[in-house]
Amino acid sequence: MSELNYPENLRYTAEHEWVDVTDSATTVRVGITSFAQDSLGDVVFVDPPQTGEEVTSGTACGEIESTKSVSDIYAPLDGTVSAVNDKLEDNPELVNSDPYGDGWLFELTIADATVVESLLSASDYSSQIS
Repeated sequence: MSELNYPENLRYTAEHEWVDVTDSATTVRVGITSFAQDSLGDVVFVDPPQTGEEVTSGTACGEIESTKSVSDIYAPLDGTVSAVNDKLEDNPELVNSDPYGDGWLFELTIADATVVESLLSASDYSSQIS
């Protein structure tokens, strides 16, 4: 398991997802936080949303299955899924070992990059879960 940390350059949701603006200001990468992966335990299967799928902020759009339970993945923002992390199909444990790197879940194309600023900062997220 990775160390519980919350990188300052990311934004967070109350549902334990992180969001990172990619090189394109209207594309964001989404994953689950180190807190979420630690709570889940060993991840054995990831069912992300499908490329091209329209998702709505706060609604379930996929699932993560661990040895303990099955949990929903929530869309952090409104948008269209532009990519999914195919590495997770054969290596779902990347969500545990590298939640902010190779363990990312999917990418979203969003209409307005400024909405990312409405999500929680690292310190706000950290104080919410402590």
